Amino acid sequence: MILFPAIDLKDGRCVRLIQGDMEQATVFNDDPAAQGRAFQDQGFSWLHVVDLDGAFAGKPMNAAAVDGILADVTIPVQLGGGIRDMRTVEGWLAKGVARVVIGTAAVRDPAFVREAARLHPGRIAVGIDAKDGYVAVEGWAQTSTLTAEDLGRRFEDAGVAAIVYTDIARDGVLKGLNIEMTLALANAVSIPVIASGGLASIDDVARLLEPDCAALAGAISGRALYDGRIDPAEALAMIAAARAERASAS
Repeated sequence: MILFPAIDLKDGRCVRLIQGDMEQATVFNDDPAAQGRAFQDQGFSWLHVVDLDGAFAGKPMNAAAVDGILADVTIPVQLGGGIRDMRTVEGWLAKGVARVVIGTAAVRDPAFVREAARLHPGRIAVGIDAKDGYVAVEGWAQTSTLTAEDLGRRFEDAGVAAIVYTDIARDGVLKGLNIEMTLALANAVSIPVIASGGLASIDDVARLLEPDCAALAGAISGRALYDGRIDPAEALAMIAAARAERASAS
């Protein structure tokens, strides 16, 4: 299980939102590159970066901030927000993004996602953001008629590297992950699923390491890391210990 620290970008700064509301943004760092370095220095093995403005605009809006992060870290970066055509996918991959996350376009243009996954194996993820069980798009401003499981199954044979599943109701409000719905999706598809939205405490990290969560590939943490509710060293040590225990058992 990989714990991904989140860097959400708005107006070139590192922020956290409450349930995706751009009017409820808390600025945690004016220097996203410095934040990325800090997470790397703490021992994290991946970064999860979101261009929030891009998610609403439908095109990259925080390119300079992302470029700064890419220049300052050596760990792989997973990037989402405003990625809706092949030119954008290939532009980010060429700049050094390890994996792009496609959300709105996965609903609007699934053929594009399939083609991207075919051309760039292992580097395309699908972002599934659910509100009341239904997939939300356009920066969570609109709700579709698709369920998360419906959308996940759509890409079952497409070769996507992962699904990032976010429960919008829990995002940014520190209520804990929606384990039930996340596991339902993970058990419905063979694609690795990364949990997002609501990770609030070290107890949540421990919950992710219980046997029934072995189906999950990882989890994303944002606000709880920024405000000190989760100690990075403790969380990473727990994950490493669990990984070692499973390795010895096998």
